[in-house]
Amino acid sequence: MSTAETAVKTFRKLQPQDFRVLLAIELGMSRHQHVPEDTIPKLANLTQQEVTYRLPRLRKLRLIRIWKGPYIGYQLNQVGYDCLAINALVKANTLEAFGKSLGVGKEADVYDALTPSNQRVAVKFHRLGRTSFRQTRRKRTYVAERQHISWLYQSRLAAQKEFEALKLVHPQGISVPKPIQQNRHAIVMSMIEGAELTNYAQISEPQNILNEILFNVRKAYLEVGVIHADLSEFNIIVKPDEHILIIDWPQYVKRDHPNADQLLKRDVRNVVHFFRRKFDTKTRLKEALTYVKGVSSAS
Repeated sequence: MSTAETAVKTFRKLQPQDFRVLLAIELGMSRHQHVPEDTIPKLANLTQQEVTYRLPRLRKLRLIRIWKGPYIGYQLNQVGYDCLAINALVKANTLEAFGKSLGVGKEADVYDALTPSNQRVAVKFHRLGRTSFRQTRRKRTYVAERQHISWLYQSRLAAQKEFEALKLVHPQGISVPKPIQQNRHAIVMSMIEGAELTNYAQISEPQNILNEILFNVRKAYLEVGVIHADLSEFNIIVKPDEHILIIDWPQYVKRDHPNADQLLKRDVRNVVHFFRRKFDTKTRLKEALTYVKGVSSAS
């Protein structure tokens, strides 16, 4: 069972006081790697007796971890953090129920869900703790700028940045999921249907799909001033109607970023080379790049 599936099942067992203790530990983790046990009652605004009862219960439900050193401390685990995000999204009247997993990756899990109005949506939980902090710092400038950062906060920053990107590009008609709500490390967005481009052995009109991808990259760059900065066949969804959806935007940069040209070129090169290698399309990197930058039209 995945982390989010465990969280959904556990969520129903939690009481308001449990959430207050989880929130207290979350708050304490902004200052401590392990939150001292004696600070939790004050942070939770609960009595020591109540907290003493809740902590073993939350440990048994596998929502927190205990640490024994010079003092007794506690830390949220991924299930505990998921429960906090789910609780906030339910209270905000954004989520009603969870369905099946849509994909489990190195840095995120995506799930099918329903809103109170019975609309199908996708919920993405960022999981940056699955990769090493060193690797994450190297790849993500918003993490590298901070000296001390927990996996919890890394994941939250990634979700905030992706949600920000989607809010910028979606209103301009760029083919991305519609952003609905974000809380902590979770993003609720419109349903994602189809499969990653890398999973397709054959496509009826590969040149058309490549052109559509380049059109969207161009539109994001010229009209919004945004570069995906991590584009590849792994984060382009080909929908059942063979139109595309570009996903996974937490590494996006603005056009005035110092490495904008380099990152745009890498995005375009990844896509063009993939299509040439797998589908024998004729578009070359130079012509694709000049098109995306607004210099000429695509072939």
